[in-house]
Amino acid sequence: MSSGGMDDAPDVDANALLEGAGFDPERSVLTRRQAEVLALRERGVRQTTIADLLGTSRANVSSIEASARANVEKARETVAFAEALTAPVGVEVEAGTDLYDVPKLVYDACDEAGVKVNHTAPDLMKLVSDAAGDAVRGREVREPLLVGVTSEGTVRVRRSG
Repeated sequence: MSSGGMDDAPDVDANALLEGAGFDPERSVLTRRQAEVLALRERGVRQTTIADLLGTSRANVSSIEASARANVEKARETVAFAEALTAPVGVEVEAGTDLYDVPKLVYDACDEAGVKVNHTAPDLMKLVSDAAGDAVRGREVREPLLVGVTSEGTVRVRRSG
């Protein structure tokens, strides 16, 4: 069954996509093959079509894609960790803290450090809650968190317990 869309197009050039995105295998956590598969998948190309283009099986393409996505997530986590380490503002939020108290803790620490936060209190609560996952339930912080704010005002949330 064909949808007649991009996912059927064998004329998609993975090399051109990688070049256009500035892929550098020497500086990437992705292998060239992982980058090719991700580039094609992000453009709606089906795994079976990619397998045909690359001369491999659909199962292999699926495995490559899963590894690539895992590597991207690890890279994001590494960047968040590095930013948290170097952030001029780090607020320890203890388990049992009311989520509604977190913005004041962050704003006070930022004021003391001369760092501007570009989030309203409700936005900051949502950001913390979303980033903390199940460490926050309702209004309760259930596990200790570290809220870091970079000198540019970027907020990073990490579990610290």
